[in-house]
Amino acid sequence: MPAIVIVGAQWGDEGKGKATDHLGSQVDYVVKFNGGNNAGHTVVIGQEDGSSEKYALHLLPSGILTPSCTPVIGNGVVVDIDVLFEEIEGLEARGIDTSRLKVSANAHVIADYNRTLDKVTERFLGSRRIGTTGRGIGPTYADKMNRIGIRVQDLFDEKILTAKVEGALELKSQILTKVYNRRAPDVQQTVEELLAHADRLAPYVCDTTLLLGQALDRDEVVLLEAGQATLLDVDHGTYPFVTSSSATAGGACTGSGIPPTRIDQVIAIAKAYTTRVGEGPFPTELHDESGDFLRNAGHEFGTTTGRPRRCGWFDTVITRYAARVNGVTDFVLTKLDTLTGLEQLPVAVAYDVDGVRHDEMPVNQSDFHHAKPIFEYLPGWTEDISGCRDFADLPKNAQDYVTFAEEHSGARISVVGVGPAREQAVVRHALR
Repeated sequence: MPAIVIVGAQWGDEGKGKATDHLGSQVDYVVKFNGGNNAGHTVVIGQEDGSSEKYALHLLPSGILTPSCTPVIGNGVVVDIDVLFEEIEGLEARGIDTSRLKVSANAHVIADYNRTLDKVTERFLGSRRIGTTGRGIGPTYADKMNRIGIRVQDLFDEKILTAKVEGALELKSQILTKVYNRRAPDVQQTVEELLAHADRLAPYVCDTTLLLGQALDRDEVVLLEAGQATLLDVDHGTYPFVTSSSATAGGACTGSGIPPTRIDQVIAIAKAYTTRVGEGPFPTELHDESGDFLRNAGHEFGTTTGRPRRCGWFDTVITRYAARVNGVTDFVLTKLDTLTGLEQLPVAVAYDVDGVRHDEMPVNQSDFHHAKPIFEYLPGWTEDISGCRDFADLPKNAQDYVTFAEEHSGARISVVGVGPAREQAVVRHALR
């Protein structure tokens, strides 16, 4: 059975968690393959009594909420073990069974000195800051590439762990004390903090590459869930204002150990408008009452950080780019209901860069920074669409908006989100 990949088509926060949850009963494994606790998924699940439960997930895969599914933290993830157990404890307190979780022995661990370096470096950069969450993600990925990182499996061999921490701190201590005037981390204290988690973590740890390969051989369905999004990918995003991992479909292979020949579907999630957190260019960004409307109506505040998100109109240039880079087979368009009540809906179909029209993403950073959106304008609607379940139930103007977005985005729009709850979706084409 081939694997499925879910990625974000914009700058993150598109609703990937809801899309994963939507597929939850149809898949056997859900794998987080990149990132760490620098991003979050919010999933809202309706209850039998008509109420709803909201779950904010940061490090755990969305599949943790589906009892029939095995959630997996893949080798491409960087793990803050304190956060992992805080999240596990929070879910267990609400009656969620987390014993099914599997964690890759090859995933890298965020150490205390990585968090410290992240925060002091960002402050040191001042106006040139990237806008990181300060959770040690970037420095941990840097250690990985510099081959001085600590992996989950190292926590089960104190001698190896101590040697790796000593090696990592040989240079970092000099940087922290002499450049940033911070106290040098203590090797033994760091080792003891990490070792304290070993016994509790051990039951979750396994060779996840083998686990997933054998699952595919048994014709079970594996869903690979990206953290962050295409425009934040370290290679294909709006560099340098990106994350430190590979958030595109290609990263699903390296971050899970599943080869590309086993993947036959790539689902990209896009909001019916656009948001971004942190620094970096954003061609359709709004600095007026329309931006405030989208932020408040869409509850656009970070799941992990609580930061207000920058808001703008839907941008088909970046969704076409995402379709091409990821090989998108299906789009899920979320939060269409947020647009209800707006009289006119601008949609960016191209950019103007110093008088030159660009129908595709400009190749260089400077052009993208100076890009001005070229809009086409569609009429809005006032009807409540939160109860719509068939495409024909949507107001004509809402249908036209979806159709226009599809025609300009490079792949079909298969599902349309009309509210935060699990069941609030219009399915145009079945995802499986």
